[in-house]
Amino acid sequence: MMPESQSAHRTRLTDRVLRAVGWLERVPHTALVLPLRLAVATVFWNSAMTKLADWNAALQLFREDYRLPLLPPELAAYLAVSIELTTPVLLVLGLATRPVALVLLGMTTVIEVFVYPQAWPTHIQWAAMLLVLLCRGAGKWSLDYLLYRRFSSRPTSNV
Repeated sequence: MMPESQSAHRTRLTDRVLRAVGWLERVPHTALVLPLRLAVATVFWNSAMTKLADWNAALQLFREDYRLPLLPPELAAYLAVSIELTTPVLLVLGLATRPVALVLLGMTTVIEVFVYPQAWPTHIQWAAMLLVLLCRGAGKWSLDYLLYRRFSSRPTSNV
C-alpha cells in the first residue's frame, strides 16, 4: 500500500495535469488555425518568389525535372507560380480558405506524386495543415467569417 503523502502527491499531480489539459482544450479554434494559415502561405509564397527570382531557371526545372503528364512545361510553370502567388494572399486574409485549401491539397498531391515523391514527410505536414483548414475553416479572424456573418442567416461556426 502507498503511503498517504505519496497518494496525495499523485492526486495533486493528476489534478494539475487535468487542469492543464482542460486549459488546452479551451484554446479557440481561431487561435490554432491562424498559424496554420500563415505557415502554409509562407511555404507557397516562398516557392513563388524563388521561381520569379530566376524565371528562366524555373522554366528549365519544369522542362527537365518537374515534368508533369498532360501539361506543357511552360503552362505548368505559369499555373504553379499563379497558384503560389494568389493562394498565400487569400490564406493570410482568410478569404475563400476552404477552396484555397482544396487547390493547395491538389497541388501538394501533384508535387508528391510527380515531382518529389521522396519528400512525403514534408508533404504530409502541408496536407495535415490544409486538411484542418479545409474541414474546419479559417476561424473568426478571417474575411470568410465576416462575410459569413454578413450574408448568412444561420449561426456562425468556424467558417
